[in-house]
Amino acid sequence: MTATFFFEKGNSPILISIPHDGRELAAGLAVRMSDVGRSLPDTDWHVRRLYRFARRLDASVLAARFSRFVVDLNRPPSDAALYDGQLSTGLCPSETFAGENIYVPGQSCGHSERRERTQTYWQPYHDMLATELIRIRRRFGYALLWDAHSIRSQVPALFQGMLPELSIGTNDGASCDPHLQRAVLHVARQSEYAVVLNGRFMGGYITRHYGSPDDNVHAIQLELAQRSYMDEQTLRYDENSAARLVIVLGEMLSAFLSNASRSDRSRW
Repeated sequence: MTATFFFEKGNSPILISIPHDGRELAAGLAVRMSDVGRSLPDTDWHVRRLYRFARRLDASVLAARFSRFVVDLNRPPSDAALYDGQLSTGLCPSETFAGENIYVPGQSCGHSERRERTQTYWQPYHDMLATELIRIRRRFGYALLWDAHSIRSQVPALFQGMLPELSIGTNDGASCDPHLQRAVLHVARQSEYAVVLNGRFMGGYITRHYGSPDDNVHAIQLELAQRSYMDEQTLRYDENSAARLVIVLGEMLSAFLSNASRSDRSRW
């Protein structure tokens, strides 16, 4: 079977996780899906491409190959809801964010298929993520996890109005040392973009599960509004907008890294 993820090993304390830019579908799945489902509308388009610059920081990069419609890597295997009172599309979604059916009538993902997808696609990604964080922490004494996402600027079922370009999530500060959170936030606020900390997107399963400052693992989720680097109607990557955004992303990651390197980690 084709590997379920892309992985590039770096030599710095940073691991970038990209769980929702996968476009591939499980064998035989496409014929069971609606036209809307096959168009993969809730993909974090071009995020892997956007973060290519991170290799200059010698970061490790882990990215999904398969669509979140196969299995959502940023949800717990129990499929428990992450946000109280908010729309939850599930570990193996049956509807898009807009409430449209992913499957043709009479088709769905049952319990046994969900278990199989979890074992086949979800588990290998998380095994690799956990293994790499352990390797990094053993080498450097700490690990920095950056969970990279993007979403359409307006998704009425999830939030009202227009999403800020940069939504930083640290699970209300539980997944990252406050000093590192402040350093990243400071850089973001100096940029041209609107920024929010722990707003609608506080961090999903990956941030919450792996971020553990007491264990010297610090996790930040960044949710980008897609208008900041692409045309949301045509899905075209905008080279000029992306180039401006990459400068800010690089500065945020550099602040994450440099402040961790300078900090007295005995405080953690």
